[in-house]
Amino acid sequence: MISKFLLKSMFKQWKNGDYQVVFWDNSVYRNGEHSPKFTLKIHRPLKFSDIKKDMSLTIAEAYMDGVIDIEGSMDEVMHSLYLQTNYEHLHKHDNAKAIQKPIKESSNISKHYDLGNDFYSIWLDETLSYSCAYFKKDDDTLHAAQLQKLDHTLKKLHLKPGEKLLDIGCGWGYLSVKAAQEYGAQVMGITISSEQYKQANKRVQELGLEDKVTIKLLNYQDLDGRLYRFDKVVSVGMFEHVGKDNLPFYFKKVKEVLKRGGMFLLHSILCCFEGKTNAWVDKYIFPGGYLPSLREVMSVMSECDFHLLMAESLRIHYAKTLDIWRDNFNHNLDQVKRLGYDERFIRMWDLYLRTCASAFRVGSADLFQLLLTNSVDNTFPLTKEYIYQ
Repeated sequence: MISKFLLKSMFKQWKNGDYQVVFWDNSVYRNGEHSPKFTLKIHRPLKFSDIKKDMSLTIAEAYMDGVIDIEGSMDEVMHSLYLQTNYEHLHKHDNAKAIQKPIKESSNISKHYDLGNDFYSIWLDETLSYSCAYFKKDDDTLHAAQLQKLDHTLKKLHLKPGEKLLDIGCGWGYLSVKAAQEYGAQVMGITISSEQYKQANKRVQELGLEDKVTIKLLNYQDLDGRLYRFDKVVSVGMFEHVGKDNLPFYFKKVKEVLKRGGMFLLHSILCCFEGKTNAWVDKYIFPGGYLPSLREVMSVMSECDFHLLMAESLRIHYAKTLDIWRDNFNHNLDQVKRLGYDERFIRMWDLYLRTCASAFRVGSADLFQLLLTNSVDNTFPLTKEYIYQ
């Protein structure tokens, strides 16, 4: 077992923030000069096997196992961790260990998205949109905000009837369907999740849109510019799975299938610093994922001759989206349990939604929509008023 002395030594490395740790014998370790803003309660000594090199992984796994509980504001926890990460980044510049090996993402993505359509339908809205919603009013329902996100996205692309649209990472197909039904586009959606592929195809068939929408079980890496050419490309919420070493290849593939002057809208979570991948999220939530910085993305896209037309942060929108997802999840735990998910999974998923919402609120993560053109396009509208008409 790990003694309190060793645990205190571990927490002393977590220098930022006003917090306290209450041990199993009710003794207390405090950090900071002011009243604690959050409390970690450790219910029993940790085993040597519980202690990981990464502190966030140690705490998160102990939370999943019910060994640790977190009381107080998760925003304060994430702000403290963000300050610690910032400190380490400025003083160590040790990002080499976080660089991934090149990956073929199929198996990694399946681990997350193939949890089952029944699971996601419990806490997502009716569109099964597993990405940031767009709130025009504070009291918008999640469903209304997701529909607004789809329109906000498609309007930015200045989509015209008959244009060919590629939807990379089409999910359960709602954006692809909406683009065809309401904007008159000819759409090809691709996913590497078999569960999403089945559901998206079912939706297309039920609506009789087989002549306008094609859903393929296809990795973007296997797109062939000799077979496919598109006027517009959209990618919502899949770029996070590409991986650091695959960023240049991703943009080259988009360029290969996008007509010269064509528009590309990239909707993705970005982070503040390069090379930082949360060990717990990588192990349990998004294996093989990587959140690039805005600086990284701008550098890679410029090398591929993509030109930025617009960049919009939807950071606060994503925090609100995640709060609603978490409420939906926790209000329907009986359904989650009936699907066979145990208490450890439930604590894991709740922690994932809770910490992500806080990460967006404190600014350690951001959500950007980047509108790009393949090479220079001087025919684009002079103002952005067309988006809001």
